[in-house]
Amino acid sequence: MTQPIFPSSTPLSFEADPKITIVLVEPRIPQNTGNIARLCACTGADLYLVGSLGFRLNDKYLERAGMDYLDDIPIQHVPEFKDVQAAKPGWTPYFVSTKAKQNYTDVQYPTNSLLVFGSESHGLPAWLIEEQPENSIRIPMRPDSRSLNLSNSVAIVLYEAIRQRLNAALIQ
Repeated sequence: MTQPIFPSSTPLSFEADPKITIVLVEPRIPQNTGNIARLCACTGADLYLVGSLGFRLNDKYLERAGMDYLDDIPIQHVPEFKDVQAAKPGWTPYFVSTKAKQNYTDVQYPTNSLLVFGSESHGLPAWLIEEQPENSIRIPMRPDSRSLNLSNSVAIVLYEAIRQRLNAALIQ
């Protein structure tokens, strides 16, 4: 027998909350970045690209994946991660890596969170994780798996942060 489905208390839509910023360190695949830009446009998150890119910002694959949503989100491209920190002083970074020990659902994402992801080929620089292990998180997966797709990983963690905020707003 099928169990009844109870309606969720989480709203089906929400207002843009620019208190979350997605940071991609040296992304290599334009389609992933286009998908992430589209995700940011749909959720109200900001998007920063750090360092050298594996594509140009006018790449046709980036534009195809981002569709007309690219007009809704200014993509900030900066040379180094410290430039993001300078633009967002006091924001809390969370470094997403397969090398982190803490599960992404075990964190309470505060207002003004930076969700930081590494390149598809190399991940994040080790020093970022070593410098702030308490802010390093991972998405669980089978031990014999190397990694998830970058745009899927961003969606998983971003929507967890949004879910937490929506639930907190319902409680207040």
